[in-house]
Amino acid sequence: MALTKVITGVTDLNQNNSTNGLKFPTGNAFAGTPEEGMIRNDQTQASEGSASTMQFYNGTAWKNFVNIDSTPPLVVNFLVVAGGGGTSNDGPGGGGAGGLRTSWTGGSGGGGASETAFTLAKATNYTVTVGAGGAANTAGSSSVFNSITSAGGGRGSGGGTSYTAGPGGSGGGGAGGSYGNAGAAGTTNQGYAGGNSGVCCGTNYGGGGGGGAGGPGASVANSAADGGNGGVGKDVVITGSSIYYAGGGGGSGNLSGQYGNGGTGGGADGTSGANAGGTNLGGGAGGTNATGGSGVVILRYPSAYTITAGGSLTSSTATVGTDKVTTFTAGSDTITFS
Repeated sequence: MALTKVITGVTDLNQNNSTNGLKFPTGNAFAGTPEEGMIRNDQTQASEGSASTMQFYNGTAWKNFVNIDSTPPLVVNFLVVAGGGGTSNDGPGGGGAGGLRTSWTGGSGGGGASETAFTLAKATNYTVTVGAGGAANTAGSSSVFNSITSAGGGRGSGGGTSYTAGPGGSGGGGAGGSYGNAGAAGTTNQGYAGGNSGVCCGTNYGGGGGGGAGGPGASVANSAADGGNGGVGKDVVITGSSIYYAGGGGGSGNLSGQYGNGGTGGGADGTSGANAGGTNLGGGAGGTNATGGSGVVILRYPSAYTITAGGSLTSSTATVGTDKVTTFTAGSDTITFS
């Protein structure tokens, strides 16, 4: 077999930092008799923005060299927590926590399983909305990522214009006695129900605790003046740290009764005044005419990618191992990955 001569004008293989390089035969489709192992540059095909592509002959046919993308798939895990519910007046039940949905280990709220992470595409718009906490006597707002929506927490029951607890991601607690004493339901696979208040003979008792992502609000017996504790939230380690989210608000005590404690995860303690739920935890409110805590959207994805967020969103990004974790704390807009 003939040998191909490498001449000095092509390259000096012993020269450090040489800017020269081997120049392979270039042209249209090969017209001669090829031999196995031959390499050439074919100008009849384009590749990766170039007007030509490299080929080798495998003994049977010319095969193109292929650029392999080593970037990992864009698999995105999520935690979506809605805003917590507010409370009413006159001995209210605790506000329900915002609904909690996640693909991370440990499961979603209300006893639901962990959901499936998304495999997404670059340069495509995806919606993110961070739900606000509910104002006095109102439910919290939903939080959204892509097709995932978590429902806002239900309002706590009370006197005045609202006698019944509101359903939500987690349900609001019932108010004492002659008011709407039944706790409200949570949303399947997002959160638990609020606790009931006692009712007997027109006497007012303590308010029931608001439901949490990890457990129901505590109910109050007919003879009890103490408020019920809010339901516990859920510990989700998507950021690399153990953090509880979506705790229910504590119910109000009646007269000399004790106020209920807020559930771990931003649930506010019941008080004689207003006690807001935990910010960016989706906690239910406690006390009178109080506001629920705002929700949060957290995304975890391979560090080879970068998120670009619309101007209406507030976010921060940290690196955890081989992943990035972006936490959205307010706003609603679209994001893209690159």
